[in-house]
Amino acid sequence: MEKLVYLLPILVCPLMMSAMMWMMMRGNHTSAALQPGSQEEIAALRAEVATLRAGQQASTGTGATA
Repeated sequence: MEKLVYLLPILVCPLMMSAMMWMMMRGNHTSAALQPGSQEEIAALRAEVATLRAGQQASTGTGATA
């Protein structure tokens, strides 16, 4: 009986790890799809990045140093 007490955590650990992995994988499937407005948001952010890059290139082209 004493050996069972020592072996119980060793036997339970892989089962608990498997259960946690399964629960984490289950949660990822619900958030994997893009939200409806995210495509527009991505397009707006890309336009903002392009504007910032153009401004940065214009400022470095006039002799400004980074």
